[in-house]
Amino acid sequence: MSKKRVIIIGGGFGGLSAALKLKDSDFEITIIDKTNHHLFQPLLYQVAAAALSPGDIAMPIRAVFRNYKNVHIILGEAYSVDKDNKTVSVNGSNIKLDYLILAPGSRHSYFGKPEWEKFAPGLKTLDDALYIREKILLSLEEAEKIDNKDLVKKYLTFVIIGGGPTGVELAGAIAEIAKQTMIKDYKRINKSQTKIYLVEGLSKILPAYPNDLSDRAKKDLENLGVVVKLNSRVSEITSEGVTAGGEFIESKNIIWAAGNQVMPLIKSLGVETDSAGRAIVNPDLTIKNYPNIFIIGDAAAVKDSTGNLLPGIAPVAMQQGAYAAKIILRHELSSSRPPFEYLDKGIIATIGKAKAVALIKGLKLKGFVAWVTWSVVHIFYLISFRNRFRVMAEWIWYYFTKRQGIRLIVGRSKRTE
Repeated sequence: MSKKRVIIIGGGFGGLSAALKLKDSDFEITIIDKTNHHLFQPLLYQVAAAALSPGDIAMPIRAVFRNYKNVHIILGEAYSVDKDNKTVSVNGSNIKLDYLILAPGSRHSYFGKPEWEKFAPGLKTLDDALYIREKILLSLEEAEKIDNKDLVKKYLTFVIIGGGPTGVELAGAIAEIAKQTMIKDYKRINKSQTKIYLVEGLSKILPAYPNDLSDRAKKDLENLGVVVKLNSRVSEITSEGVTAGGEFIESKNIIWAAGNQVMPLIKSLGVETDSAGRAIVNPDLTIKNYPNIFIIGDAAAVKDSTGNLLPGIAPVAMQQGAYAAKIILRHELSSSRPPFEYLDKGIIATIGKAKAVALIKGLKLKGFVAWVTWSVVHIFYLISFRNRFRVMAEWIWYYFTKRQGIRLIVGRSKRTE
């Protein structure tokens, strides 16, 4: 008798977690992803800021599963799912399935203004990170050539839109680049000329954090020279700058970290979605009337025991992936499946070198202690020992020398949007 097939769409935290639980099982596992690597997204901003190299935070999916004969990898994009005929369309072909775990992740959402993306790239992939890194480097190179103080301003002004963890971490990293580390390589640029803005539409940054931790993060950013603009909604972005809270900020370096949207694949399922496009799933993470189709991670709207939506973070996706795999392994196709329950291990955000805030099981951490905790947690989650060792070595090197990592310009900034 042939093995039953589990199709996993997405090689991110959720998809990889599910596949690792199903390896060496009696199921045939197929992972489908548009890229050939698993990416540790929480450290993408460090690639964008030239603190880490792409290979430090990514690993080929095939390498992860090279020793497991029942796990197969397809490099390609899934376009649609036929729920009744149990097939998924990939690269023009239909692949049969018995179980489906959808973990496609998300992309940037520009709130109905997709034209803004070419002026304000987001940060979701390695290509995004390398593109942003090169734009920063090219701006510094351009500034080095300009004598006019008024003309040089837009090349030395950086605007990060969105005060969540990604925006906060980017603002802190860019502030360190512009005022402490990389700027030293440019002889004609004075660090006092650089301006970094963090723009947030709400009344505080890190809205998921308690007020005192949010305030500490804001203070730490301001000590790094970041101007934090609260209650400032973006109304326009052009090639020359951004208008936020009624103020125009001239800049050639605008980065979007304000929102996400679910991948179009979810729409092909014809399921109920929330305002952000996430699928409304059953307590067991499946869709209505189809107990063999699971949706996890950023693509699923799942609430915790208090009725609040679970955040789109790595621990949530990992636990959901492991849960879906366990259900499949037990062949529990009845309504008696235990509901998914998220074990909250806490949230951490770094502001800069030796600066972070954390909330772990009610315990609030700040400053160096929170930063060390953040470092250990992130290294622990990296997929291989090699990557853990390299990242630790890079951080130790950076901490003591204040030198950034790779700063090469190779033409990625010429990509078309």
